[in-house]
Amino acid sequence: MARKKVTVVGAGNVGATTALWLASRELADVVLTDVVEGVPEGKALDMLEAMPILGSDVTVTGDNDYAPTANSDIVVITAGFPRKPGMSRDDLLKKNYEIVGATVRKVVALSPNSILILVTNPLDAMAQAAYKLSKFSRNRVIGMAGVLDSARFASFIAAELRVSVKDINAFVLGGHGDTMVPLPRYSTVSGIPITDLLPAETIARLVQRTRDGGAEIVKHLKTGSAFYAPSAAVAAMVEAILQDQGRILPCAAYLEGEYGLEGVFAGVPCKLGARGIEDVVQIQLTAQEQAELRHSADAVRALVAALGV
Repeated sequence: MARKKVTVVGAGNVGATTALWLASRELADVVLTDVVEGVPEGKALDMLEAMPILGSDVTVTGDNDYAPTANSDIVVITAGFPRKPGMSRDDLLKKNYEIVGATVRKVVALSPNSILILVTNPLDAMAQAAYKLSKFSRNRVIGMAGVLDSARFASFIAAELRVSVKDINAFVLGGHGDTMVPLPRYSTVSGIPITDLLPAETIARLVQRTRDGGAEIVKHLKTGSAFYAPSAAVAAMVEAILQDQGRILPCAAYLEGEYGLEGVFAGVPCKLGARGIEDVVQIQLTAQEQAELRHSADAVRALVAALGV
């Protein structure tokens, strides 16, 4: 049986590291594409030469042209300008919309049956733009945010409680940014809600650190943004789809009435399988949580309105 093919658009830190995770886990043949001459070719060749060491029988190729991406099963879009210190995700809006728009048009022409995973910020608005431009069904356009934000929350919980990250299931909904909605009631350690294990003020501190997770890393790096955890999050989503795992993961999905939200991308629990989003899982939210999710969706609507999509 022919191996699956995944294209990663953008050979910067997030894109290249995503390609490496995918190839090293032998999930698919990987095509890396970027507008900068020589960069995708060089990075792809370097990765390919690492595969014998890792024992992974996949090919990794790079190109400035989109032709080698044809008939991809999944296309991961990371291309865009990175966030700089003092810059909000929203500042990136117009510049990255132009990049995502051009990318989606090329991808749709060459891989009409693909599933799109959006990583470019501002994430939810870019996912909505890709959904409208691609004209794909909503199960085939997914935003990567919740897996990353939940992982950040989980890492902070593990450090606070001094327990294994393996026992933690953290849950973050809403938009990727300042309006995200971490859910302590649904965040557990071996099934025990963290609300039973930590005082409210500690949870509030961890929630705020999760919301500021990206900015905290930008502040340290000064000239770039996070890429190890974001790319690992993408790899988990790709694996769930290619292996038809039916995993329940928080993803940015286009909602059509779920959670009382209509016609907007928001981070919600999704069942990921071979068709992409197989189902949007609806959980009971408190009035406060519902209000926060609505506020988050309204922030996405404002960005989408500014783009006119």
